[in-house]
Amino acid sequence: MANLDFHIVKRIRDQIANGSDRIALKHKVGNMWNGISWKQFGQQVDSLSLALLAHGIRVQDKIGIFSNNMPQWTVADFAALQLRAVTVPIYPTNTAAQSAYILQDADVRILFVGEQPQFDAAVSIYDQCEQLELIVAMSDEIELGGFEHAIGWQQFIANAQAEQQAELDERLSQANFDDLLTLIYTSGTTGQPKGVMLDYANIAAQLEGHDQRLSLSESDVSLCFLPLSHVFERAWTFYVLYKGATNCYLQDTMQVRDALSEVRPTVMCAVPRFYEKIFSAIHEKVAKAPFIRKVLFTWAVNMGAKMAVCHQEGRKPSLMLKKSYALADKLVLSKLRALLGGKINFMPCGGAKLDETIGRFFHAIGINVKLGYGMTETTATVSCWDDKCFNPDSIGMSMPGAQVKIGENNEILVRGPMVMRGYYKMPEETAKTFDEHGFLKTGDAGHIDENGNVFITDRIKELMKTSNGKYIAPQMVEGTIGKDHFIEQIAVIADTRKFVSALIVPCYDSLEEYAKELNIKYHDRVELVKHHQIVEMLEKRVNDLQKELAKFEQVKKFKLLPKAFSMDDGELTPTQKLRRKVINDKYQDEIEEMYNDKADKK
Repeated sequence: MANLDFHIVKRIRDQIANGSDRIALKHKVGNMWNGISWKQFGQQVDSLSLALLAHGIRVQDKIGIFSNNMPQWTVADFAALQLRAVTVPIYPTNTAAQSAYILQDADVRILFVGEQPQFDAAVSIYDQCEQLELIVAMSDEIELGGFEHAIGWQQFIANAQAEQQAELDERLSQANFDDLLTLIYTSGTTGQPKGVMLDYANIAAQLEGHDQRLSLSESDVSLCFLPLSHVFERAWTFYVLYKGATNCYLQDTMQVRDALSEVRPTVMCAVPRFYEKIFSAIHEKVAKAPFIRKVLFTWAVNMGAKMAVCHQEGRKPSLMLKKSYALADKLVLSKLRALLGGKINFMPCGGAKLDETIGRFFHAIGINVKLGYGMTETTATVSCWDDKCFNPDSIGMSMPGAQVKIGENNEILVRGPMVMRGYYKMPEETAKTFDEHGFLKTGDAGHIDENGNVFITDRIKELMKTSNGKYIAPQMVEGTIGKDHFIEQIAVIADTRKFVSALIVPCYDSLEEYAKELNIKYHDRVELVKHHQIVEMLEKRVNDLQKELAKFEQVKKFKLLPKAFSMDDGELTPTQKLRRKVINDKYQDEIEEMYNDKADKK
């Protein structure tokens, strides 16, 4: 690819040069959303680049970012990229041990941290990370505690030297598509993270593809809600800034409802769980409403659904439908859209499968949700819903430039310029991930219909993904909890679910002995595993065992089973591995009960 117009650093510098006082970034300070102009953004990026040069950062050196979303995240990212350094993001919720592995494996030299918990974790693992030289606190509120290898953001920038400008200009002139842009660590099936190597050509392919599929302009406003450490929000932020739109950073995701009404975004990335919550809240409220309001709601949504079908099929609505829809929109639909700020043009959705009913509902109320499918290994989007002819049960049509086909075992295979270079320092893992024709093996089984819609039918690989888009390595979680002497077997449930749960078979020798000591009376094992003292004891043990796991990996609920998994019942393989599909089908009622308890909704 010779056209440098799609090189993200060149494009952002063009926007900085032409943007002047237009707002590039926004963030909340107190109760106000403060703007950072393109000119200010450029000055901050250049100052930080010069400071990094003063520290001796070389071409393709690794810079880590361990933080929640904030403008400094993107400033640090582009300051490193301008120097042809490589950015290594770390989830802000990662444990110290998980972060240490990434810092050590990636040979990170400087680590930017956003808040006190990340700073404290970084200090605790500093000695384990041989290449790590300095921790830079991006917020003035972080207490450095006199740690000699830490420095504040402003103090670090103060080290910038004007004589480094020539070197910065030289690095900028050397911009090319072959450089490594980022390492993004994604969990493997055994919990061993793998560093996905993405280069500038990968990002450029997505910029070009999105230009052909989406409509975004300088007037758009995006709410940066998902973690920037994830490829989805990061790649989307690149696209937003590449188009000269405004990116609004939400540091505390618990404040998303307020942010929607304050920022009133026109676009925003979200995971299916976000839509599930809104869908559920709306329908719960309607269920408690007077009869006439229920009828009005149902009628209005039906009118919206009919209008959405006309739009998707390219048909003109009848005069009667037009008038009915206008009334439905005025009385009901516009009020529902107001929950998302009222100005949404479209909303990219990814990270997991969106239920067809929920997808249809949002299109009916006038929110153009564009469900997509992708992986870190494909620089995010491989396919997404088109504005016309998409099937709401699919994961959309393939993006421009992406070759998608079905291979052995119905596995979805992908080839194209957005596919990663490979896994960092893992040539064997890289080789196993590609077939002989250079197609990436996604680990997902599916099919493609006659219109080009791609469908996922099953997961081939063990890795699970919650409806929040978080990857869970079930074997690692099971190994962490299953080592307790009260636990014989454990099967983690997480795929497409809003949180991690588990089916647990207790070690009955230990459990029955415990019950005898406490003089717990029971008729059989079914009664024993339902006894409140038994459940409470195991809850405490499970919680203690998983303290070292990241919050999103932790089992929130479990069901105790009176009978062990066995080969005879088809639940185990001859090598004693769990047959997860059999277990999920057999214990469907128990699993659903863990997620359907209204008193414990999350």
